Amino acid sequence: MTRDRLHFLLLNLGHFLDHLFTLIFATVAALALSREWGLGYGDLLAYAAPGFFAFGVFALPAGWLADKWSRDGMMVVFFIGIGIASIVTSFAVTPLQVGIGLFVIGMFAAIYHPVGLAIVVEKWRGTGMRLAVNGVWGNLGVASAALITGYFIDHGGWRMAFVAPALLSIAVGIAYAILMWDEIAAPRPASKAAGASAALSVDMRALLWRISVVVFLTTAISSIIFQSTTFALPKVFAEKLAGLQLSATVIGQLAFVVFALASIGQLIVGHYLDRLGPRTVFMVAAGLQLLFFALMPGLTDWPALLCAMAFMLAAFGQIPINDYMIGRMAQGDMRARIYGVRYVVSFTVLAAALPLIAFIYDHWGFDALFRVLAVAALLIFAVVSQLPARMPVAAVATVAR
Repeated sequence: MTRDRLHFLLLNLGHFLDHLFTLIFATVAALALSREWGLGYGDLLAYAAPGFFAFGVFALPAGWLADKWSRDGMMVVFFIGIGIASIVTSFAVTPLQVGIGLFVIGMFAAIYHPVGLAIVVEKWRGTGMRLAVNGVWGNLGVASAALITGYFIDHGGWRMAFVAPALLSIAVGIAYAILMWDEIAAPRPASKAAGASAALSVDMRALLWRISVVVFLTTAISSIIFQSTTFALPKVFAEKLAGLQLSATVIGQLAFVVFALASIGQLIVGHYLDRLGPRTVFMVAAGLQLLFFALMPGLTDWPALLCAMAFMLAAFGQIPINDYMIGRMAQGDMRARIYGVRYVVSFTVLAAALPLIAFIYDHWGFDALFRVLAVAALLIFAVVSQLPARMPVAAVATVAR
């Protein structure tokens, strides 16, 4: 394996681990702690919210540090830091201690997206497919969180679900440091003078602002969809598939299968992004989500499973589109910070979505939640229709500040 391929593999492992760590607690809360600690599912979600808040808020300083110091150095901090935080969280004996541990995990998890994606976009060609492949690894992390945690709940306890991936993450961090040590130790080159925005025409400036508004609005709305589907899916399956009488392990396996197969959506999107442009691809993904979210209420057992497969395929498929648009527009020496802003919006909404999920679930159940998600998909479809047919390639840092 060449050095470049190994580097890309380690970055992909980082995306896998990032999403795995942030969703371990989703399955733990749904299938273990509600029994062990005698708390309701909605009550437990409150302790996960600070972790997702940190996941969002710390993305911007992580991107700033990466641009000022070293992107590869920040990746080493991510791997080792999140591993240690996860091990410490495994020792929690109260909900408050779990909440604190999840907050620290969220701080380190915030590093990956602004830093790892900036490296992927800047270092390799074929941005659409590279982001799609990287996104698939992230989706497999989402899927594996339910699979691994469900397994450990039935075979040894939920604490090992925090420890096992932590040991892997620390090992990968050490390998990353060895592989990229020359780049980490090298002085950061001076940033280019920021004068590109002054040379843009009024029409181009207006177009870039319109695209930026679309990016950040759809980021916020799609984050509600992502959080509601990925975090709640184990609990959705526990209720919707109750007639199948499944164990925690099997529920975790089914969630893994759904998430893993849904990752194909990102490869399809990555294939067409460079060919059709983000507007067409985004509208198709939003339209499919609208359709299957609207169909989900009232379904149970196998029909519910198949419908979940369909809306996850569309929801996962749209994930790399905003990152693709930012990669096309942003200056290289500002890209990590701009990704940081994007993920501050994204993961702050993820944190806010948890109380929303808990409130809707406690008052009306999951059928009402899927109706809300259908409306969200409709809003995304309407907003994305305002994108231009062809994306400009403009190095403008100020647009996304």
